[in-house]
Amino acid sequence: MQDDSGMTTSVRGVIARAKGEPVEVTTVLVPDPGPGEARVRVQACGVCHTDLHYREGGIGADFPYLLGHEAAGVVEAVGAGVTGVAPGDFVILNWRAVCGQCRACKRGRPWYCFATHNATQKMTLEDGTPLSPALGIGAFIEQTLVAAGQCTKVDPAVPPEVAGLLGCGVMAGLGAALNTGGVSRGDSVAVIGCGGVGDGAVLGARLAGATTIIAVDVDPRKLDWARQFGATDVINSREADPVAGIQELTGGNGADVVIEAVGLPETYRQAFYARDLAGILVQVGVPTPDMRIELPLLDLFGRGGALKSSWYGDCLPERDFPMLTALYLQGRLPLEKFVSETIPLDGIEDAFAKMERGEVLRSVVTL
Repeated sequence: MQDDSGMTTSVRGVIARAKGEPVEVTTVLVPDPGPGEARVRVQACGVCHTDLHYREGGIGADFPYLLGHEAAGVVEAVGAGVTGVAPGDFVILNWRAVCGQCRACKRGRPWYCFATHNATQKMTLEDGTPLSPALGIGAFIEQTLVAAGQCTKVDPAVPPEVAGLLGCGVMAGLGAALNTGGVSRGDSVAVIGCGGVGDGAVLGARLAGATTIIAVDVDPRKLDWARQFGATDVINSREADPVAGIQELTGGNGADVVIEAVGLPETYRQAFYARDLAGILVQVGVPTPDMRIELPLLDLFGRGGALKSSWYGDCLPERDFPMLTALYLQGRLPLEKFVSETIPLDGIEDAFAKMERGEVLRSVVTL
């Protein structure tokens, strides 16, 4: 089934009209899908810190933005040439639709794709003003237009509010442990920063068979959450030196894998020195453009190992989403624990405030 009539669908969506201004619910016009595109009825979308960064102008200045990206829903229509999904399919949206043709894809490393793509057509306001969709998705909306490659079909038995979590933060954390860090049975792992991404990394480390999983944060509430996802030990870094604490819990050596999920120079430095010799540091926390770090070159050489950054958990959606949702349905991956609350479309400003206060792991908009 295809829909190439050139018509538009009028729906409600949440936009950030200007830097620092409160978001607003307004009418958005969604084009019918053109070649290679799909229109998706959004059922659930998590409120991610990236959406707040967009509102605050921390990512770009292409206002107005259509916010939301961590989503799941049902395909309503597809454009010409689309074969991977069809109307009625339950899908998770992803913001790294691989091209299959760039040098990374041709080398068999599509999770590094250098030419990811989005929908060609623009969603607009009623006056014709084009919208910039967050991470090429824009999912705080009743229906959205994406590239068909941004849709990954999964088992519809998974609740949308759970499935959508794999669209960004939780996948980033799981993948930092499973894909980038290569955590394996018997490893020791430390995770610095225990929000949604960090707790995803804790859960990924447990799933991979790590025997020692150390959670580090400044908030006792977040450390309690980390224990629920599998942390064997916790360190409050307001009260104790995390490097010394991680070393003490790993026989004086440091952890095999340290995952930095904050994105600050201070926590990166802690992660660097909390590794065992030849250990792996994975940075999944996103820094700001002005941040800098300085380390002794001799330490970089002498400690060996690997320093890695993790983009979206180095995930390949068509491989990872079906596998992880299957584990959820088997009762082996408690993704539902990340959902702190479900909220309506007009509850996003309040959700941003709760997120900044550290009161929630994920608020999820349900439609």
